[in-house]
Amino acid sequence: MTTEQIARRLKELCDQGQFEHALKELFSSDAVSIEPNESPDFAMETKGIDAILAKGKKWNEMVTEQHSFEISEPLIASDSFALTMHIDVTMKGRGRMNHKELCIYKVSGGKIVSEEFLM
Repeated sequence: MTTEQIARRLKELCDQGQFEHALKELFSSDAVSIEPNESPDFAMETKGIDAILAKGKKWNEMVTEQHSFEISEPLIASDSFALTMHIDVTMKGRGRMNHKELCIYKVSGGKIVSEEFLM
């Protein structure tokens, strides 16, 4: 798949709420996920698809209610793309969280090899 095809497919799957499917289909087995900051719940850098899947599962377990989720159309370059994600959720023991992130993806060999989230 080309970078554009991957970007459009990621948006399609995210719009459908199929985040785990997107990871399994579009990400390299040795992909890296980078958060803006280290936290008690999540490392700043997560390596490998199994660890990224576990991170997603942990996030889902922390969410008690999803109020809204929006993802923008991708902005595509030769081997990378970016989109914005707006999420409004209620977290267990933490209350409601409403924020927007810039999500940057790098592609190599027809797969996503890294994702980075910036606030």
